[in-house]
Amino acid sequence: MSRFLRSAAAEELEDDPLAGVANLFDVSVVFIVGLMISLFSVYRMGDLMDADSDITMVKTGKDGQTELIVKKGTEIEAYKMTADSMAGDGERLGTAYRLSNGQIIYVPEVPAAAGAGQDTP
Repeated sequence: MSRFLRSAAAEELEDDPLAGVANLFDVSVVFIVGLMISLFSVYRMGDLMDADSDITMVKTGKDGQTELIVKKGTEIEAYKMTADSMAGDGERLGTAYRLSNGQIIYVPEVPAAAGAGQDTP
């Protein structure tokens, strides 16, 4: 009987001291996934993963270069803004206002026929 008891005690002494280090990789993967989920929720970027959503974003770099990023479904296109002006036939669609906090608000124009009889704020 003592023979079996001694072998169980010997197995406990032979534990690998680096066995706990192998779990650090698993912990880091869980941490990275949690960080990605929290960043998507904080910046409300869940629509970037939705294949049916359309998103337009304006990005300004450190050098002042402005870039317009347009996502339609699963297709993403980026357009760089320049100081060059263009000419051509077009239609005025509305007015954009920049508030004191930096937020930009777009106010579409109401066509004269559709806006007749409505009070504007």
